[in-house]
Amino acid sequence: MAEENSPPVSSQKAYRPAILVLLLTLFALLLLETGVLSRQQALEDLQLNAESHLDRYIISLQQKLNRYKDIPHLLSTHSDLRSAVVAESGAPAIDRANRYLEQVNEIMGTTDTYLMDANGLTVAASNWHKEDTFIGRNFSFRPYFRDAMAGREGRYFALGTTSNRRGYYFSSPLKMDGEVVGAVVVKVDLHDVERHWSNPRIDLLVTDSDGIIFISTRPDWKFRSLRELSSSDLRRIVDSRRYGDYELSALDVVKREPLTGGGELITLLDGREIRNQALDGVDPRQFLLLRKQVPDSGLYVSVLASLSPVGEAMWGAVLLVGFSIAALALLILFLLARRRIVRERARFQQREMLALEENEARVRAIIDNTHAGLVVLDASGVIESINPTAETLFGQSLEQVRGQYFSQLLAQPDRALCWRHILGEGAELMNAEVTGLRGDSGEVPLEVTINRMALEDGRHFIVTLHDLTERKEQERQLKAAQEALETRVQERTVDLSRANAKLREEMELHSQTQNELIQTAKLAVIGQMSAGINHELNQPLTAIRNYADNARAFLARDRLETVDANLQEISGLTERMSRIIHPLKEFARKSSHSSELVCLQAVRDGAMSLMYGRFEKAGAVCHWPQRLSEYYVLGDILRLEQVLVNLLANALQAMEQSEVKRIDVAVETREKRLLLSVRDYGPGIAEADLSRVFEPFFTTKKSGQGLGLGLSISYRIVETLGGRLTVANHSEGGAVFTIDLPRGVRPELTIHPADEKEDKDEQR
Repeated sequence: MAEENSPPVSSQKAYRPAILVLLLTLFALLLLETGVLSRQQALEDLQLNAESHLDRYIISLQQKLNRYKDIPHLLSTHSDLRSAVVAESGAPAIDRANRYLEQVNEIMGTTDTYLMDANGLTVAASNWHKEDTFIGRNFSFRPYFRDAMAGREGRYFALGTTSNRRGYYFSSPLKMDGEVVGAVVVKVDLHDVERHWSNPRIDLLVTDSDGIIFISTRPDWKFRSLRELSSSDLRRIVDSRRYGDYELSALDVVKREPLTGGGELITLLDGREIRNQALDGVDPRQFLLLRKQVPDSGLYVSVLASLSPVGEAMWGAVLLVGFSIAALALLILFLLARRRIVRERARFQQREMLALEENEARVRAIIDNTHAGLVVLDASGVIESINPTAETLFGQSLEQVRGQYFSQLLAQPDRALCWRHILGEGAELMNAEVTGLRGDSGEVPLEVTINRMALEDGRHFIVTLHDLTERKEQERQLKAAQEALETRVQERTVDLSRANAKLREEMELHSQTQNELIQTAKLAVIGQMSAGINHELNQPLTAIRNYADNARAFLARDRLETVDANLQEISGLTERMSRIIHPLKEFARKSSHSSELVCLQAVRDGAMSLMYGRFEKAGAVCHWPQRLSEYYVLGDILRLEQVLVNLLANALQAMEQSEVKRIDVAVETREKRLLLSVRDYGPGIAEADLSRVFEPFFTTKKSGQGLGLGLSISYRIVETLGGRLTVANHSEGGAVFTIDLPRGVRPELTIHPADEKEDKDEQR
């Protein structure tokens, strides 16, 4: 009967999800309320703590200033100073005043003490015996002097125009017969107040009325402002020479949030970690800012307390409450249904694991097979995961990019746009066309969509990538086709007689244009190799600077032999730099277009001196035949160097994806001809392209690696030298370019006995 009256098991199970959801909701609300209350309480505690530190420092600073505030007034009544202010230069009264001020300065521990006349000219000073003495200097532009001449006590903070050291100035008028005839000034150094502050979580700032920081526990914040200065205020401060030549700029505060109890929360970018304009490495930090004025000083003291203790306290309270509630719930459940929970937990875990695996497999299959690249970022823009399509787009695996900032995968001009969106500026969704950076140093055009998403562990970003290479190529081809069509239409409308005249003119200028094109190609090659030559020059330049600095030090010690040795080292380094630059100058020089006897060793040396940097960067080697100095051809050495540089550069580019990066150069003689062949170990040339490789603007390289003119120009150069340039695929792989040139008539240098016999027979 009890079983008949009990509710059905299926109806009990039907309510379980609702109860579980209700409990979880209550648990989440409790944690949320705990986090809010604990954060509010921690923030109030931090504010009280910071305010106590602020009051303590203000009292300390005020006590230090009060120690010296009455000294100028007391000194203004001294008879020696009253006599010195009206005495002539060199009078005994001035000497007594100097020595008296020096004694006062030593006893009171002030930085400087000095006396000025009614014109602002310093007539006596405690540093009268030093090279940088104030005597004879005019400080009438200082506000503390103007206050004293107006009969008031003056206070002012500034950098000393003579010592360039920070100081706080007290001034008092010096009166005689009721008339102000000068001013007594005392300068106090506040550096020890700054040095004795040692709280790692609270930074201290002392500012003037304009908000310029001149005392700070953070050295990189000195002489910066808490807020942006207007152009008029900045001009006024610069004109006053209050801070010397320091460049005044505002701290990088990106967010301010006023608090009801006073103060404000600010988000500050740590400038010490900003490495470039794209803000890579930025670490936004939050502070509690409190600010109060030091009475009767014109100074303001601010404290910046880090909010990290607030977050730690909040998460500590949330974790404590969460663990406590979870432990209590587990204990109750354990006591009520121990056996049932064990059985249900096993079945539930099994079902959930299967469902989770199936769901993850389904989601992973969708992500892995989508044609769009997907990248998941954390709240700070760091990559957490990418799908295979994104790996293909960037040419890097997940292990290579995980933990990097996503902006590092974009070209420099596009990084700032990405960071502005990640830092919370702009709309929720960002869509833009950018340039991606591949792992092989290549670039890929992309359409990027960055969307914010909120997960349980905080804010994240999902980045969708679409490859625009095909579309860009279609746009380029369409544009080229339109331009070609417009060009053909314009050409067909030209009168035939004008076309004939233009043709004759082009025939006359053909030779000159070809030579200029060759020279332009040479300069382009020089531009590509400039980075390697710059690296080679930087090393001797650094050594020259070190030897020069050492020589100067040894010369001061009269160690002439060591100086002579350093100068000899400098001479040797300059000779090395000359040897590096000389081949570049010779290569850039225009050729004489005349055929002459050319040694292949000289051609080889000139080409390799220009290409060694690219070989080193590519990790490739080039094998040359022995005894090249005994081979001669008829031609132009500069043009032959240009042809050889083009062939070697093409071979390096063809082997970019090859495991073996090797180039073989061979020499073969046939009667009065000499064949110089260059073979690479790349993929070779497609059979359909072999007949077109020497056509102008034909290229199989990637976009941005060339216009297809190098081989065409090389073909024309060899042709003008009475030779022929051919191409074929090697039977074992790779391409072979062969230069066929007439041999030089130098019988005494011929290395082949058979050739020597032929030459002797011809002479007979």
